[in-house]
Amino acid sequence: MKFVLKAEESAMFLFGIYLFYLSGYDWWWFPALILLPDLSMTGYIFNNKTGAILYNFFHHKGIAVIFYLIGIYFQLSWLELTGIILFSHSSMDRIFGYGLKYNKGFNHTHLGVLKKEKND
Repeated sequence: MKFVLKAEESAMFLFGIYLFYLSGYDWWWFPALILLPDLSMTGYIFNNKTGAILYNFFHHKGIAVIFYLIGIYFQLSWLELTGIILFSHSSMDRIFGYGLKYNKGFNHTHLGVLKKEKND
């Protein structure tokens, strides 16, 4: 089943690249922005709950789709781009096994535990 999930996320990542292509932005914007959503990990400086909330907001595909659709509706290309980057980044993260976070810690995701923590 893991293969199927990675294949599905890979297809969504490629779809994000296609949407970016349609957006008309110069190609270099995509690699320049693709890791930007990971700045949301700074929430873990405060505590696990804040970190999880902030991380999950910027890695939730539903939020990405909403940003994209609002950008289309109001003809705000920067908001469309935001949605594309959030969607693509979330798919890329899930290919590597990084899922939405639980309050227990960064390594506890909806896809499973990333690695054994010292406190476990």
